[in-house]
Amino acid sequence: MTITKFEDILSWQKSKELALNIYSEFSDNRDFSFRDQIRRASVSIMNNIAEGFERQSNKQFVYFLYVAKGSCGEVRSMLYLSKDFKYISEETFNRLFKLCIEISNLIAGFIKSLSVKK
Repeated sequence: MTITKFEDILSWQKSKELALNIYSEFSDNRDFSFRDQIRRASVSIMNNIAEGFERQSNKQFVYFLYVAKGSCGEVRSMLYLSKDFKYISEETFNRLFKLCIEISNLIAGFIKSLSVKK
């Protein structure tokens, strides 16, 4: 399959799903700095995938994919705190954590495939 726009990228689609879930799960959270940080990190994943794609350069795209992967790690890290602070349930943690792992693996695979194409 040829990707013609960033919206075709599965990791972007999944990261959009994650961001929507994070916004929903933390909408009533009164720890505003925590809420805003996890929201920003989740949005950063999809935005860096989009920005990298639009750069029209594999080297630039790979760089932005690494940034997106880093943001995904940040969300995972904050999910641990969210569970420990009892901001989210164990079930919600597991669902969102699993989605983060899936996104991270998709991005890693994409980086690998772009790095092979020289």
